[in-house]
Amino acid sequence: MTSTIPGFFQGTEMPSASWWEALWPDPASVLVATDFRPGVDAVDLCCGDGWFTLPMARLAEHVTAIDIDAGQLDLARRRLGGYGITNCEFVTGDAYGLAGLVSRPADFIFMANAFHGVPDRPRLARTVAAVLSPAGRFVIVNWHQRQRETTKVLGEPRGPKTELRLSPEQTIADAEAGGLRLTALVDVPPYHYGAVFELGR
Repeated sequence: MTSTIPGFFQGTEMPSASWWEALWPDPASVLVATDFRPGVDAVDLCCGDGWFTLPMARLAEHVTAIDIDAGQLDLARRRLGGYGITNCEFVTGDAYGLAGLVSRPADFIFMANAFHGVPDRPRLARTVAAVLSPAGRFVIVNWHQRQRETTKVLGEPRGPKTELRLSPEQTIADAEAGGLRLTALVDVPPYHYGAVFELGR
């Protein structure tokens, strides 16, 4: 991704495929750890090149893959097309406009490596809450709040700048300020955590 795109979230550039695979060689296991369930209607929000979209679509009833970068979305489309996946819709758009980008309530909304760069995180949480089904879940996968030089992939520091990283407590506070409620907090090795939310009661 390139940060020159209007609406692009800070520090959320898409990495090269080689280190993405080195970081998470089994993306399906990340989904399982964060309570993904077969047969759901899912949204991969800020999907990038579709690294998580593919395993999601293999198990979901339907997936909407959303990204503001049309080039990355095209890579995702080609990734899934190469495996004959036909239950995924690809939509170019700003995450804040989520309600206008999906055609049905979502059972599972997944956002990896992007929440830290959102300027108004409670606003995004409210946007997500508006499209979740009554029992739906919103999953945020974030880098742990560690010094960037300590989070190395293929021998080099990776991830957003240290000052952009959010603690689990910060992520939870921002999501709950938008009307969501934490149901689980899990470790996602080697450098991430996953926070699972549902609609506030």
